Amino acid sequence: MKEEIIIAGFGGQGVLSMGKILAYSGLMEDKEVTWMPAYGPEQRGGTANVTVIVSDNKISSPILSKYDTAIILNQPSLEKFESKVKPGGILIYDGYGIIHPPTRKDIKVYRIDAMDAANEMNNAKAFNMIVLGGLLKLRPIVTIESVLKGLKKTLPERHHHLIPMNEAAILKGMELIHEQ
Repeated sequence: MKEEIIIAGFGGQGVLSMGKILAYSGLMEDKEVTWMPAYGPEQRGGTANVTVIVSDNKISSPILSKYDTAIILNQPSLEKFESKVKPGGILIYDGYGIIHPPTRKDIKVYRIDAMDAANEMNNAKAFNMIVLGGLLKLRPIVTIESVLKGLKKTLPERHHHLIPMNEAAILKGMELIHEQ
């Protein structure tokens, strides 16, 4: 198994932390992982993306030009990365941030209304975990248990009380994702 993923959106949407949690989760399962962030000068509001590779075998390079899966959280990211999904790959997008939905017919396109769900949960910070849940439903590259362990590693201890809310958000995302 080898999954090459790009997660792209605005800074502040949890793009980089979603990638970091995926990478930690892969490490918990003794997989090979890379986590390569890229973001503009502003951490919040600027564009941000992260490339994550999770593999059972050694990873030759963290630099990719094509992806198995793209998670797209805003229109500029869709315009930049839709063409870089491999034929037969998956593109997941949040309906809130996209004005013109993806048009490719050689990939599977899934919509997840994570921003709406996060608002319903009264917790904007749950947004990225809802999206992650959608990904894990389609591509179970790591287990939810490993994600929860990854959260313990990445969250400061003072935020560990939020882990049950994050688990609920992941499960919500698994329910919400649907093919376009």
